Amino acid sequence: MEYVKYGIAGIGGAWMFHSAGARNNNKIKFVSAYDIDERKLKRVSRIYDMEYYTDYDMFLESDIDAVLIMVPHYLHEQLVVKAAEAGKHVLCEKPMANTLEECDAMIQATQAAGVKFMIAENHRFLPAHKYIAQAVQDGLLGDIFLVRAYEGVNEIPGLMNPELWKGDLKKAGGGSLMDMGVHKFATIQWILDDNVESAYSWLTKQCTNLDEKAEDNAMIFLKYRKGTVVDVVVSFTVVSPPTNSLEIYGTKGTILENHMLDEPVKIYSNHEQMGDNKGKWVIPEIEHAPFPKYYEISARIEDSYFTECILEDKTPEFTPEEAREAIATVLLSYLSAQMGYRVSYDELLRIYEAQGSHVILNGILNNIENNCPK
Repeated sequence: MEYVKYGIAGIGGAWMFHSAGARNNNKIKFVSAYDIDERKLKRVSRIYDMEYYTDYDMFLESDIDAVLIMVPHYLHEQLVVKAAEAGKHVLCEKPMANTLEECDAMIQATQAAGVKFMIAENHRFLPAHKYIAQAVQDGLLGDIFLVRAYEGVNEIPGLMNPELWKGDLKKAGGGSLMDMGVHKFATIQWILDDNVESAYSWLTKQCTNLDEKAEDNAMIFLKYRKGTVVDVVVSFTVVSPPTNSLEIYGTKGTILENHMLDEPVKIYSNHEQMGDNKGKWVIPEIEHAPFPKYYEISARIEDSYFTECILEDKTPEFTPEEAREAIATVLLSYLSAQMGYRVSYDELLRIYEAQGSHVILNGILNNIENNCPK
């Protein structure tokens, strides 16, 4: 096999980044498309010279090796399981699913079918984050004691539109925490190489007020098993360029990252490996460009990597189990908001084993502080 024939399921906003990232990759061929919006489907399929289907089962019967899934979160499990059962490799957009039970079904189905399966968590493939992860792994920052992470965008129009799935508890699995928190949790767990021990969270509606939509802002405080404390803030309601930032503080140094800068990373380290740069602020050369370009860069690297895994029969380094842990951290944070106190990971597991993690989402709308006037 010289290239991988992909079918795309869902042609919303995520498709823009994946199509741009794969533009010059001759090992990726987009040959089929599926969507329920036939008018949009015809237009996109004509542009990219793809067959198109409004029936997912017929789509899976087309001449494809793999499926790139980019649909609302609540459909991930169904589409991934069906693709696996059809013998197709699967690259599925984040978040993996809305519950741990759905994640488990996806993992079981792809393992039983013997197909490659990876969640398209683009932050795991962003060059800036890969540099940071390597620096921490090399000990340049010493022991990490504090991490602060932030992501802010303006999703107010979608959150105030009852016809759109964004922020809908049943379709999206939550608001800003589920949508953006998984980025942070998957990335921080990878960088720290550590698991969450406990969480305390605060969910609010600051600027939106549709009853069926979940939080538009969230603040989460995490403690990891090795002792690192982490502060994560995600907002759907800031009027600013889409912003991602990360601060990592250790006993031997600091890394500051801001995705909106052309040179996104600064590092200060007293480690001997820094040589002449020891004890100085350094800006490393990293492939990057402000939004939306860094999404295209990370999608290019991510999709190329998954394609190579298929062609070379390799297991993806970013495993479904790791993606599942990001969902577990989201649910742990939602559980904290529901209980009103700091909740341990062990408490989450007890609920998952006794009742199922889906019960955590059932009452979450009643635990979001509404500061937005009707």
